[in-house]
Amino acid sequence: MATAASFNQTSKTVCVMDASGPLGSSIVHRLLQRGYSVHAAVQNQGKLWQSFEGLSCNNEKLKVFHSDPFDYHSIMDALKGCCGLFYSFEPPSDQPTYDEFMADVEVRAAHNVLEACAQTNTIDKVVFTSSATTVIWNDSHRKAPDLDERNWSDLNFCRKFKLWQALSKTLAEKTAWALAMDRSINMVTVNGGLLMSPDLTIANPYLKGAAEMYEDGVFVTVDLRFIVDTHIHVFEDITSYGRYLCFNHVIKCNEDAVKLANTLLPPSESSLPQRLVLT
Repeated sequence: MATAASFNQTSKTVCVMDASGPLGSSIVHRLLQRGYSVHAAVQNQGKLWQSFEGLSCNNEKLKVFHSDPFDYHSIMDALKGCCGLFYSFEPPSDQPTYDEFMADVEVRAAHNVLEACAQTNTIDKVVFTSSATTVIWNDSHRKAPDLDERNWSDLNFCRKFKLWQALSKTLAEKTAWALAMDRSINMVTVNGGLLMSPDLTIANPYLKGAAEMYEDGVFVTVDLRFIVDTHIHVFEDITSYGRYLCFNHVIKCNEDAVKLANTLLPPSESSLPQRLVLT
Protein backbone atom coordinates (compact mmCIF):
# COMPACT_ATOMS: atom_id res chain seq x y z
CA MET A 1 0.00 0.00 0.00
CA ALA A 2 1.15 3.53 -0.59
CA THR A 3 3.12 4.98 2.28
CA ALA A 4 1.18 8.22 2.04
CA ALA A 5 -1.90 6.40 3.22
CA SER A 6 -0.10 4.71 6.10
CA PHE A 7 0.99 5.79 9.53
CA ASN A 8 4.20 4.83 11.29
CA GLN A 9 3.39 2.59 14.23
CA THR A 10 6.82 1.00 14.57
CA SER A 11 7.41 2.66 17.94
CA LYS A 12 3.97 1.70 19.25
CA THR A 13 2.59 -1.26 21.17
CA VAL A 14 -0.14 -3.54 19.84
CA CYS A 15 -1.95 -6.56 21.24
CA VAL A 16 -2.48 -9.88 19.45
CA MET A 17 -5.29 -12.05 20.83
CA ASP A 18 -5.38 -15.08 20.67
CA ALA A 19 -1.67 -15.33 19.88
CA SER A 20 -1.37 -19.09 20.36
CA GLY A 21 -2.91 -20.25 17.07
CA PRO A 22 -1.13 -20.41 13.68
CA LEU A 23 -2.53 -17.04 12.58
CA GLY A 24 -2.06 -15.19 15.86
CA SER A 25 1.49 -16.41 16.45
CA SER A 26 2.44 -15.58 12.86
CA ILE A 27 1.07 -12.06 13.26
CA VAL A 28 3.19 -11.69 16.43
CA HIS A 29 6.32 -12.74 14.53
CA ARG A 30 5.58 -10.35 11.65
CA LEU A 31 4.86 -7.40 13.94
CA LEU A 32 8.12 -7.93 15.83
CA GLN A 33 9.99 -8.05 12.52
CA ARG A 34 8.47 -4.68 11.66
CA GLY A 35 9.62 -3.14 14.94
CA TYR A 36 6.40 -3.16 16.93
CA SER A 37 6.22 -3.93 20.62
CA VAL A 38 3.68 -6.72 21.10
CA HIS A 39 1.43 -7.91 23.90
CA ALA A 40 0.81 -11.55 22.97
CA ALA A 41 -2.39 -12.68 24.71
CA VAL A 42 -2.90 -16.43 24.91
CA GLN A 43 -5.58 -18.65 26.44
CA ASN A 44 -3.60 -21.87 26.51
CA GLN A 45 -0.23 -21.46 28.22
CA GLY A 46 0.71 -24.97 27.07
CA LYS A 47 0.94 -23.71 23.47
CA LEU A 48 3.17 -20.81 24.46
CA TRP A 49 6.64 -22.06 23.58
CA GLN A 50 5.46 -23.84 20.44
CA SER A 51 3.78 -20.65 19.20
CA PHE A 52 6.82 -18.46 19.79
CA GLU A 53 9.51 -20.96 18.87
CA GLY A 54 12.55 -19.15 17.53
CA LEU A 55 11.91 -15.93 19.44
CA SER A 56 14.39 -14.93 22.09
CA CYS A 57 13.03 -15.35 25.60
CA ASN A 58 14.49 -11.97 26.51
CA ASN A 59 12.98 -10.11 23.54
CA GLU A 60 12.23 -6.74 25.09
CA LYS A 61 9.50 -5.98 22.57
CA LEU A 62 7.44 -9.07 23.42
CA LYS A 63 5.29 -9.48 26.51
CA VAL A 64 3.10 -12.54 26.96
CA PHE A 65 -0.23 -12.36 28.80
CA HIS A 66 -2.60 -15.11 29.87
CA SER A 67 -5.89 -13.69 28.62
CA ASP A 68 -9.21 -15.48 28.85
CA PRO A 69 -11.82 -13.89 26.51
CA PHE A 70 -14.42 -14.64 29.19
CA ASP A 71 -12.39 -12.85 31.88
CA TYR A 72 -12.87 -9.13 31.27
CA HIS A 73 -10.05 -8.08 33.60
CA SER A 74 -7.50 -10.31 31.86
CA ILE A 75 -8.46 -8.74 28.53
CA MET A 76 -8.00 -5.25 29.98
CA ASP A 77 -4.57 -6.21 31.33
CA ALA A 78 -3.43 -7.38 27.90
CA LEU A 79 -4.75 -4.23 26.17
CA LYS A 80 -3.21 -1.76 28.62
CA GLY A 81 -0.96 0.71 26.80
CA CYS A 82 -1.75 -0.69 23.33
CA CYS A 83 -2.72 1.41 20.32
CA GLY A 84 -4.22 -1.48 18.39
CA LEU A 85 -5.63 -4.99 18.65
CA PHE A 86 -5.44 -7.94 16.27
CA TYR A 87 -8.20 -10.28 17.41
CA SER A 88 -8.87 -13.83 16.28
CA PHE A 89 -10.96 -16.38 18.13
CA GLU A 90 -9.47 -19.72 19.19
CA PRO A 91 -11.97 -22.29 20.56
CA PRO A 92 -11.45 -23.07 24.26
CA SER A 93 -9.42 -26.19 24.99
CA ASP A 94 -12.43 -27.81 26.69
CA GLN A 95 -14.62 -27.23 23.60
CA PRO A 96 -12.29 -27.57 20.61
CA THR A 97 -14.89 -28.33 17.93
CA TYR A 98 -17.70 -26.27 16.45
CA ASP A 99 -21.24 -27.35 17.31
CA GLU A 100 -24.58 -25.64 17.87
CA PHE A 101 -23.34 -24.20 21.18
CA MET A 102 -20.13 -22.63 19.89
CA ALA A 103 -21.93 -19.57 18.52
CA ASP A 104 -22.80 -18.43 22.03
CA VAL A 105 -19.20 -18.92 23.14
CA GLU A 106 -17.73 -16.96 20.22
CA VAL A 107 -20.30 -14.17 20.50
CA ARG A 108 -19.60 -13.70 24.22
CA ALA A 109 -15.86 -13.59 23.53
CA ALA A 110 -16.29 -10.97 20.78
CA HIS A 111 -18.56 -8.88 23.01
CA ASN A 112 -16.09 -8.91 25.90
CA VAL A 113 -13.12 -8.03 23.73
CA LEU A 114 -14.84 -5.14 21.92
CA GLU A 115 -16.23 -3.79 25.19
CA ALA A 116 -12.73 -3.89 26.68
CA CYS A 117 -11.40 -2.00 23.65
CA ALA A 118 -14.06 0.68 24.19
CA GLN A 119 -12.81 1.09 27.76
CA THR A 120 -9.13 1.31 26.73
CA ASN A 121 -8.53 4.91 25.69
CA THR A 122 -5.23 4.15 23.92
CA ILE A 123 -6.80 1.80 21.34
CA ASP A 124 -6.87 3.47 17.93
CA LYS A 125 -7.81 0.52 15.74
CA VAL A 126 -9.06 -3.06 15.90
CA VAL A 127 -8.42 -5.67 13.21
CA PHE A 128 -11.02 -8.40 13.75
CA THR A 129 -10.43 -11.75 12.06
CA SER A 130 -13.60 -13.20 10.59
CA SER A 131 -14.28 -15.71 7.81
CA ALA A 132 -15.43 -15.85 4.21
CA THR A 133 -18.15 -18.20 5.48
CA THR A 134 -19.90 -15.13 6.93
CA VAL A 135 -20.57 -14.04 3.32
CA ILE A 136 -21.41 -17.06 1.17
CA TRP A 137 -24.27 -19.04 2.75
CA ASN A 138 -27.90 -18.25 1.91
CA ASP A 139 -30.80 -19.69 -0.08
CA SER A 140 -29.89 -17.73 -3.18
CA HIS A 141 -26.13 -18.35 -3.07
CA ARG A 142 -26.20 -20.17 -6.42
CA LYS A 143 -28.10 -17.32 -8.07
CA ALA A 144 -25.74 -14.59 -6.85
CA PRO A 145 -22.17 -15.59 -7.77
CA ASP A 146 -20.86 -12.03 -7.50
CA LEU A 147 -20.47 -11.97 -3.75
CA ASP A 148 -18.66 -9.13 -2.00
CA GLU A 149 -18.18 -7.60 1.44
CA ARG A 150 -21.78 -6.35 1.51
CA ASN A 151 -23.16 -9.90 1.66
CA TRP A 152 -23.94 -11.77 4.87
CA SER A 153 -24.64 -15.44 5.40
CA ASP A 154 -28.23 -16.18 6.37
CA LEU A 155 -28.43 -17.35 9.98
CA ASN A 156 -31.46 -19.59 9.44
CA PHE A 157 -29.79 -21.20 6.43
CA CYS A 158 -26.70 -21.93 8.57
CA ARG A 159 -28.84 -23.45 11.33
CA LYS A 160 -30.87 -25.53 8.87
CA PHE A 161 -27.77 -27.15 7.34
CA LYS A 162 -25.77 -27.24 10.59
CA LEU A 163 -23.08 -24.91 9.30
CA TRP A 164 -21.94 -24.18 12.85
CA GLN A 165 -18.66 -22.47 11.99
CA ALA A 166 -20.40 -20.12 9.57
CA LEU A 167 -23.14 -19.44 12.13
CA SER A 168 -20.63 -18.69 14.89
CA LYS A 169 -18.46 -16.44 12.75
CA THR A 170 -21.45 -14.54 11.35
CA LEU A 171 -23.03 -13.91 14.75
CA ALA A 172 -19.68 -12.96 16.31
CA GLU A 173 -18.82 -10.53 13.52
CA LYS A 174 -22.26 -8.91 13.64
CA THR A 175 -21.90 -8.55 17.42
CA ALA A 176 -18.49 -6.94 16.97
CA TRP A 177 -19.80 -4.48 14.37
CA ALA A 178 -22.77 -3.53 16.55
CA LEU A 179 -20.47 -2.74 19.47
CA ALA A 180 -17.90 -0.99 17.29
CA MET A 181 -20.53 1.33 15.86
CA ASP A 182 -22.18 1.91 19.23
CA ARG A 183 -18.87 2.65 21.01
CA SER A 184 -17.22 4.49 18.08
CA ILE A 185 -14.42 1.93 17.77
CA ASN A 186 -12.32 2.11 14.60
CA MET A 187 -12.57 -1.50 13.38
CA VAL A 188 -11.95 -3.43 10.19
CA THR A 189 -12.54 -7.14 9.59
CA VAL A 190 -10.48 -9.57 7.56
CA ASN A 191 -12.79 -12.29 6.24
CA GLY A 192 -10.39 -15.03 5.31
CA GLY A 193 -10.82 -18.15 3.20
CA LEU A 194 -9.75 -21.58 4.38
CA LEU A 195 -6.41 -21.01 6.09
CA MET A 196 -3.73 -23.20 4.55
CA SER A 197 -1.73 -23.60 7.75
CA PRO A 198 0.59 -26.52 8.58
CA ASP A 199 -1.96 -28.01 10.99
CA LEU A 200 -4.84 -28.09 8.47
CA THR A 201 -6.84 -31.36 8.55
CA ILE A 202 -10.10 -32.73 7.14
CA ALA A 203 -11.67 -31.99 10.55
CA ASN A 204 -11.41 -28.22 10.02
CA PRO A 205 -14.96 -26.83 10.52
CA TYR A 206 -14.59 -24.47 7.55
CA LEU A 207 -14.84 -27.57 5.31
CA LYS A 208 -18.46 -28.28 6.24
CA GLY A 209 -20.30 -27.79 2.95
CA ALA A 210 -17.05 -27.67 0.96
CA ALA A 211 -18.53 -29.72 -1.91
CA GLU A 212 -21.27 -27.11 -2.33
CA MET A 213 -18.74 -24.26 -2.12
CA TYR A 214 -16.70 -25.98 -4.82
CA GLU A 215 -19.71 -26.44 -7.10
CA ASP A 216 -20.77 -22.81 -6.60
CA GLY A 217 -17.28 -21.41 -7.26
CA VAL A 218 -16.90 -19.86 -3.81
CA PHE A 219 -14.46 -22.31 -2.22
CA VAL A 220 -11.57 -19.95 -1.45
CA THR A 221 -8.33 -20.55 0.42
CA VAL A 222 -5.63 -18.27 1.77
CA ASP A 223 -1.96 -18.83 2.50
CA LEU A 224 -0.78 -18.00 6.00
CA ARG A 225 1.76 -15.38 4.95
CA PHE A 226 -0.78 -13.69 2.66
CA ILE A 227 -3.42 -13.27 5.37
CA VAL A 228 -0.84 -12.15 7.94
CA ASP A 229 0.39 -9.42 5.60
CA THR A 230 -3.23 -8.42 4.92
CA HIS A 231 -3.82 -7.91 8.65
CA ILE A 232 -0.75 -5.68 8.90
CA HIS A 233 -1.69 -3.67 5.81
CA VAL A 234 -5.25 -2.92 6.90
CA PHE A 235 -3.98 -1.92 10.34
CA GLU A 236 -1.37 0.48 8.99
CA ASP A 237 -3.49 1.96 6.20
CA ILE A 238 -5.41 4.90 7.66
CA THR A 239 -7.97 4.69 4.82
CA SER A 240 -9.00 1.08 5.52
CA TYR A 241 -12.56 0.50 6.72
CA GLY A 242 -15.29 -2.10 6.72
CA ARG A 243 -14.86 -5.73 5.69
CA TYR A 244 -12.10 -7.24 3.54
CA LEU A 245 -12.56 -10.63 1.87
CA CYS A 246 -9.12 -12.22 1.94
CA PHE A 247 -8.06 -15.13 -0.26
CA ASN A 248 -5.41 -15.86 -2.86
CA HIS A 249 -6.74 -19.04 -4.42
CA VAL A 250 -10.08 -20.46 -5.58
CA ILE A 251 -10.69 -24.22 -5.67
CA LYS A 252 -12.40 -24.19 -9.06
CA CYS A 253 -11.32 -27.28 -11.00
CA ASN A 254 -10.83 -30.98 -10.38
CA GLU A 255 -7.05 -30.57 -10.26
CA ASP A 256 -7.38 -28.00 -7.46
CA ALA A 257 -9.77 -30.25 -5.54
CA VAL A 258 -7.52 -33.31 -5.83
CA LYS A 259 -4.50 -31.29 -4.71
CA LEU A 260 -6.40 -30.11 -1.64
CA ALA A 261 -7.63 -33.64 -0.94
CA ASN A 262 -4.04 -34.88 -1.03
CA THR A 263 -3.19 -32.21 1.55
CA LEU A 264 -6.07 -33.12 3.86
CA LEU A 265 -6.15 -36.90 3.66
CA PRO A 266 -3.73 -39.83 3.81
CA PRO A 267 -2.65 -41.07 0.35
CA SER A 268 -4.81 -44.20 0.69
CA GLU A 269 -7.94 -42.06 0.94
CA SER A 270 -7.14 -39.19 -1.39
CA SER A 271 -8.67 -40.94 -4.44
CA LEU A 272 -12.18 -40.92 -2.99
CA PRO A 273 -14.90 -39.19 -5.08
CA GLN A 274 -14.51 -35.45 -4.60
CA ARG A 275 -17.92 -34.87 -3.04
CA LEU A 276 -17.17 -37.45 -0.34
CA VAL A 277 -13.71 -36.06 0.24
CA LEU A 278 -14.81 -32.49 0.72
CA THR A 279 -18.07 -32.79 2.67
